[in-house]
Order: sequence, then C-alpha cells, then structure tokens
Amino acid sequence: MSVRLLIILGMAAFVCIRSTWAEAPVVNEVEAADVERLGEEATQAILRFYDYDRTIPLEARIVEKKEKDGFTREKIVFRSVQGFLVPGYLQYDSAESSPRPCVLLLHGWSGSKEHWWIDDNYISGGNVRKALLSEGFAVFALDAQCHGDRISQNDFAPVNHYQEEGESPRKGYFTQEEIYIQTTRDYRRAIDFLETRPDIDAKRIGALGYSMGGTQTHLLTGVEPRVKVAVAVATPAERSKWSPIAPQNFLRGIGQRPFLTIVGTSDTMCPVPHARGRFSLIGNSLSDQRFFEGGHRLSSAWVPDAIEWIGDHL
Repeated sequence: MSVRLLIILGMAAFVCIRSTWAEAPVVNEVEAADVERLGEEATQAILRFYDYDRTIPLEARIVEKKEKDGFTREKIVFRSVQGFLVPGYLQYDSAESSPRPCVLLLHGWSGSKEHWWIDDNYISGGNVRKALLSEGFAVFALDAQCHGDRISQNDFAPVNHYQEEGESPRKGYFTQEEIYIQTTRDYRRAIDFLETRPDIDAKRIGALGYSMGGTQTHLLTGVEPRVKVAVAVATPAERSKWSPIAPQNFLRGIGQRPFLTIVGTSDTMCPVPHARGRFSLIGNSLSDQRFFEGGHRLSSAWVPDAIEWIGDHL
C-alpha cells in the first residue's frame, strides 16, 4: 500500500503526495516558485491555435487487426486537420461488447505509440497499458507529428537529429511548438473518431501523458472538455508564459475536472518548486499533485497511483 502525506503549501493550498517507497521523498521544505501565465484575453488568443474544423471528413479505417491474450488491437488511420493522416492503436478486451471508457495515451519526445506496448521502458508504457486494460478501459495511442509512423513528415529524419558542423541546413523540419499544437489537435480528432465507435463510451474519455505527452495532456485537457480526467507525468517546465505551448496557460480550461500531476523529486527538466507553482494555478479541489523519488525517467512506482486516479474519476 502507498503512504499519503498531507502537507501545506503557501497560502493553505493542499498537495497530496503519495509514494510507494518506504519513506516519502523530502520535499515539504521546498517552496513553490512563482509561475507566470498570460491574462485571460491573451490566453484566449493562444487557444485559437488549437481550434479545428470538425466538418473535415475523418476517413477513418482499420488497416490492421490483431488478437492476443484476450485483447484486440486495431491499427487505425484517420484524417486530421491540415490534411495529415494520423495512425494510432486502439486496444480493448475482446470478450466485452458493451461500450467501455477509453484512455488516450500520449508518448514522450522522440518516442512513439509503440512505447505503450513495451514493458518497463522510460515511460513505463507496457505497465500503464496493461493495468488500464485489466481495469476494463480501452486505450488509444497516436504517433505525435513527426514521430513513429509519421517520420516521413520530417523527411524521414528523427526529431532528435543533429547536423554535423558544416552541413547545409535541412529544410522542412517542424518546430517543437508546431508538433505540440498539431498533435493536440490530432487527439481532439481522435475523440471525434471514438464518438463514432459503438463499443466506446465517448462520454468517459481520459488522458495520460508522459514528458512531452504530459505537456500535451495539459494542452488537450485545457482546450477539450470531452476529456473527463487526466494524468500528466514528468511534464517539463515551460518558463516563458509567451510560449503557445506553456502548460500554465491552459490550466484555467481544466475547470473542476480531476487532474493529477506526477513529479520526480530530482527531475531537472521540471524542478519541484516550478512543478508546485504550476500546480497551484489549477485551483480546484478535485486535482492533486504527487511526488516520487527519481529524475525525469521515473521507475514504474507511479503507475498504481495513476491507474487508481483514473479508475476513481472515470
């Protein structure tokens, strides 16, 4: 069983910390940083980047179907905005025919949807997926733009490609902001697709993302009311409020929905003070923040908390 510690942050804001380690990490003496975000009018301007035309035909089709260990996995391709074709895996219990809730899985930078089918990797992908399936959820994971099967959009170069000194600049690469925004809109289209499936309860959609996927979980939940519960793990800090992908600018849109953030106590990509300050901007009593020993690549110790959170709220 995990141990829950209740601590007081700043102006009586409560943060619940759970860890499966013998002793909880010592973070109670760390103050929350002042995380700046845009005002409401400027935020509304940024949110326009995430709008899309729902009348664009989905043209969805199943291009592969596999049965294994009592579960069915379909490879789906659908049409997103700007003409992009988006591949994803939808997996569910083969024996269950009634509509079931579905959790969207958002992978990290330089990863792919495949990482959710690999056990004990840097996002604990297989552990998460198996646990969700065992609890009766369907899972749906896409390739982010320029990742996985979508590498052709980046001229077949990996997103972490570094040029040798003296090489001519490559053309056609997307910026990080473009990748995040496009992928967030892709997941909105994924929900459009799930609404066409009689075996999916589209009124019970959750989201779970790691690293880049954690940022995109903030963005998606902030702009998409059909996401009913979310878990963002190891979300990197974005200190500039002027960035169109700064997670803190999307927290107003969460409203009263349950949102769990999971943070590594020694994650240099998001120091604890920044994580605390960002979380304090959510401002609803249904959300929670939990800390686990480790850096940006956490052990799988956080997985039971995430699954329990989704089960309790979805």
